[in-house]
Amino acid sequence: MPPQNRVTRLIAALAMTSAIMAIALPRAAIAGDSQFDKMRAKIAAFVGDKVEKLGGSRITYKVDSDGLRASVVTDLRDDVYKTLREGKIAFSGLAIRDGGVELKIADARGREELKRKLASAAEGLPSHALAATDGGDGLVRLAPTDAASAARLRDLVEDSIAMIEQRLKDAGINLASVQPESADRISIFIPGVMDPERVTAIFARKVKVSFRLVDLSMPGGQAQSGTAPAGSEVLLGFKDKLPYLVAKDSALDGDDISDAGPGFASATKEPIASFRFNGRGTRRFAHLTAENVGKPFAIVLDDKVIAAPVIREPITGGSGQISGNFTLEEANSVAMMLRAGSLPGHLGLVEQQVVQPAAKP
Repeated sequence: MPPQNRVTRLIAALAMTSAIMAIALPRAAIAGDSQFDKMRAKIAAFVGDKVEKLGGSRITYKVDSDGLRASVVTDLRDDVYKTLREGKIAFSGLAIRDGGVELKIADARGREELKRKLASAAEGLPSHALAATDGGDGLVRLAPTDAASAARLRDLVEDSIAMIEQRLKDAGINLASVQPESADRISIFIPGVMDPERVTAIFARKVKVSFRLVDLSMPGGQAQSGTAPAGSEVLLGFKDKLPYLVAKDSALDGDDISDAGPGFASATKEPIASFRFNGRGTRRFAHLTAENVGKPFAIVLDDKVIAAPVIREPITGGSGQISGNFTLEEANSVAMMLRAGSLPGHLGLVEQQVVQPAAKP
């Protein structure tokens, strides 16, 4: 049996189920919880004491707030376009301009319908609140409110902290404190590590996330022992270590993912990694799956095949789940790598320093 028929299928859904959402909440959703804050403070105090006694490294990163703003406005434009098409609202001149989205809708009722639908979609999500202006001449301008932009930045910082913590753990660094330092900066304290370059090297390389079609022209094992067809390459499985023959070109990548998190499958209760695409990714994934029903595609993280499910039907909802006989820790690692590939831009290194141990009396 070919390897791709032995892997776990991707479970696709139109939206995250409430069971998954309850488990895979983003870090920002729990950041305000007092117990969580107390736990984080205790860890920081413990690690700070260790750094003072043993010495270690202090590293400061800045998140890409400019990249975040560009990503948010691009997603807004895509959401506006989707709403206009689905509502059959006539428009013209849809464009990104001066940190917002502008367009013309001649019909006043159409302008009101657009604003109503966008407001309804953002209900209960402070980070999605919009400021809308109507010039009366058909010109509509939409932009995130200052409060929404601040909320998105907090989410980005929390997501970055979760990603940093997971990648440090994956690298064997288990004792570290990762804390927000300011609105867009993150500090990392690592006791006993006197070469901060060892740590910064982990984050100098961006996680590569790609969705690729599987080449069925020959078995992966045959391609591995011989010559792979032009345009394809052999990659090994994350868990099963089996050879997969996949296209070199990516149909989608990390920039198409808006969120990811660990959870449990509602039917089997097995650990999974859930993901959600942005507007562009949703359209591209819908096209990919519609054009390749009955064929497998590979979800690849850093040149390892996490899963290679068979496309059973077009997937248009923009979200899905990856299962692959994961442990909960593996599911969390996969989710964090997916999220790392989706974070706008790179973390910018601001400062790194070695903290010398306290002098013995």
